[in-house]
Amino acid sequence: MIGGGPPVGGASPGGPASGDGARAFGSRKSAQSRVPRRPRGGAWESGSRRMAAGSAWEAAGACGRGKVRAALARMAARAGPRAALAGAAAVALLSAALVLYELPPGAVLQRAFSLHKAHSVEDMENTLQLVRNIIPPLTTKKHKGQDGRIGVVGGCQEYTGAPYFAAISALKVGADLSHVFCTREAAPVIKSYSPELIVHPVLDSPSAVHDVEEWLPRLHALVVGPGLGRDNILLENVKGILEASKARDIPVIIDADGLWLIAQHPALIQSYQKAVLTPNHVEFNRLSEAVLSHQVDGSDHHEAVRRLSQALGNVTVVQKGERDVISDGKQVLECTQEGSSRRCGGQGDLLSGTLGVLVHWALHAAPEKTNGSSPLLLAALGACSLTRQCSLQAFQKHGRSTTTTDMIAEIGPAFSKLFET
Repeated sequence: MIGGGPPVGGASPGGPASGDGARAFGSRKSAQSRVPRRPRGGAWESGSRRMAAGSAWEAAGACGRGKVRAALARMAARAGPRAALAGAAAVALLSAALVLYELPPGAVLQRAFSLHKAHSVEDMENTLQLVRNIIPPLTTKKHKGQDGRIGVVGGCQEYTGAPYFAAISALKVGADLSHVFCTREAAPVIKSYSPELIVHPVLDSPSAVHDVEEWLPRLHALVVGPGLGRDNILLENVKGILEASKARDIPVIIDADGLWLIAQHPALIQSYQKAVLTPNHVEFNRLSEAVLSHQVDGSDHHEAVRRLSQALGNVTVVQKGERDVISDGKQVLECTQEGSSRRCGGQGDLLSGTLGVLVHWALHAAPEKTNGSSPLLLAALGACSLTRQCSLQAFQKHGRSTTTTDMIAEIGPAFSKLFET
């Protein structure tokens, strides 16, 4: 869901209108009987106008007069007669424009849709189309590295799997090169997992910041935190790496113990517009307590994520949960992609590695590809959707025994299903 107005979960509350569309639209009594009593104040009015505008676009995309009438009926059921009249006027104007310019409604909808206009989970498919727009085509004219050189900062003696999951996921999604900056003890273990990763045993070195900084000009995005741990030396080195990354305007995705570091030092990413935080429930509460001086009560996840983002200077926040909630402090987006009930460790690493690639693609896409929408919000939605689809496909094969390794094996098929079909 995109913010503004009350959050909507699941499918459309109205659903397809029953009976004749014109009758549902024309009957004031029947339309009002389908919706709850209108609360007092201006919020409902502005929300109704948004519903009317959104339903007008839905009607325009129907590509048929009969379907337009049905869409108008759904609009009336959702928002009441006043919004329906506004929607009817909008559809009339749009229909006239379609006739005048001889354009198919679907094409107009595809060009006109953006996150600014989305208003419910019905827009999920439209938003995913914007995600598809940012994915670079595969062509023989490219050279190695153009589709993404991703760095993962993390990996210590105790935690070697997490940086591997993040780095290999980046490659599976479509990055060309994947680097891991880890401690000396972790390096041979991570190297043994895959010959496809470039592993740098520098993170616990006295010259760690300098060593990583030398690689920054060759990286498109940095994933900070998988397998990092909380050793003071490592955390101090990561602080320096984050400062160096900001100075070079490199996007940073922060997860796991990288988020623990941010909770101790929020100024590290304050107002940095190319930072994305990916907290789970516990990490989100810790960040909220550190930044807002209180934990969230859980009654309104959308507003809680929005407030945390605003307090951090509109940094993009992805709260992972039953439904992932994404906000840049201005808009709120909810990922409704079906996942699975399996909660094995490592799924967040798959998400962060995927997000590193999609952020790079989104920021380098032509402006018309995103249609004015936030590139980081689109990247986050794409990464969340892909992670959930991988979880679903792996669970269908392995059930309770599903692990993150099984999910990574599904990245290719899941990517094709979501973004290339």
